[in-house]
Amino acid sequence: MEGSGLTSPVYGRNPLFTNRGNKPLTRAGVTYILKKYAAQAQTMGVKDISDEITPHWLRHSKAMHLLQSGVNLVYIRDLLGHSDISTTEIYARADEKMKRKALMEAYNRPASDELPTWKKDKDLLDWLKSL
Repeated sequence: MEGSGLTSPVYGRNPLFTNRGNKPLTRAGVTYILKKYAAQAQTMGVKDISDEITPHWLRHSKAMHLLQSGVNLVYIRDLLGHSDISTTEIYARADEKMKRKALMEAYNRPASDELPTWKKDKDLLDWLKSL
């Protein structure tokens, strides 16, 4: 049934998030709320909350978490609403954990610690040394 539930035209006219005046919540409004609760958390002794918290900081953090989880950059671009992948690449700065993981995955350890058969062939090794 078209037009029912959240697809109803009435929802297109009303903002999803509103301020106390029932107006659309702005970026400045979200920043105000974030800073208010960050200050409250700091007062309660939480040390890991930055004074510089903003909606953009949250977007950047979520993009990095997705990237660290292995989500393709194209999907992150779509989620963030970027029209060009180069904008999303700003978020794609690999941290130390990601670099280490990439290096470890790229390193192929030999299947066996056993020497190859030619390394056990004394005649062949002597001949190679004579070259």
